[in-house]
Amino acid sequence: MSKRVLVFGSYVTDLSSRIQSFPKPGQTVKGREFRLGPGGKGSNQAVAANRAGADVTFVTKLGDDLLGNQTLDFYGKEGLDTQNILIEKGGQTGSALIMVDESTAQNRIVVVGGACEQVTDQDVEKISGLLDQTDIFLTQLETNIEPVYKLLETAKKKGLLTVLNPAPAQVIDKEYMKSVDIIIPNETEAEFLTGVTVVDYDTAKQAAQALFDQGVKGVVITLGKRGAYAAYQGEEKLVSAVDCGSAVDTTGAGDAFIGGMVAALADGKGFFDAVNYGSVTAGIAVTRKGTAPAMPYKQEISRYYQI
Repeated sequence: MSKRVLVFGSYVTDLSSRIQSFPKPGQTVKGREFRLGPGGKGSNQAVAANRAGADVTFVTKLGDDLLGNQTLDFYGKEGLDTQNILIEKGGQTGSALIMVDESTAQNRIVVVGGACEQVTDQDVEKISGLLDQTDIFLTQLETNIEPVYKLLETAKKKGLLTVLNPAPAQVIDKEYMKSVDIIIPNETEAEFLTGVTVVDYDTAKQAAQALFDQGVKGVVITLGKRGAYAAYQGEEKLVSAVDCGSAVDTTGAGDAFIGGMVAALADGKGFFDAVNYGSVTAGIAVTRKGTAPAMPYKQEISRYYQI
């Protein structure tokens, strides 16, 4: 039986445009298209894990506004349970302004957190109760930080597998790193947490050791086109990126990887098998435009990798 996953994190509405090149300071450039859709690291990872076959409960906080109502409709269509979504009365649903360079598929993003940065102690108590009904807890750093600390600590005490995506990069109280079983940063976030500039296998290994020294049990450092460095229980591997077609948008790659990996863990697969599954999930997602809408379904992922 698949393990249950609770994802706590951000929701923002993505407002994205595709451009020929990023503007310089003071420069205006024309975009080729504009898209409005669901986003936020927590939401993207929840959608990715859900589509990849996991039993997912997602908790975020929305404003009671038009964007919030559209979000609830989206989750309903995705089959995600919305009964535990928190609503901030008079609040504003978060948003993300995204530019994607068509020539490189690289992106630049500005996030306005809105309601998902207003999670209260009362909200945390409600979410803590949900942890009794789950097996894996996944979170990020796009909400206000104190609820993340409290929920990681509570989840660890309740015996859940805890997974942290430390994004966006920020200082983390090292006391709470002991409550993290698996941490999944990219190169920038790994450097921020360890002081080690990750440029190759050896430096990734150094950064991972620094994270192990802080108390985590498993480390995956995503390396973009180079794949991912993974280390767990004395074993380490460099997992290659999976080519599933030409990349058109890398915005949701990290979230796809994490959602896919957690879905594989929920399915009872081993650490390194789960990393491979995450790599396939990301490889498919980057061939499509957008974030949540780009996340592949289990049957698509299975064409490239069987679990």
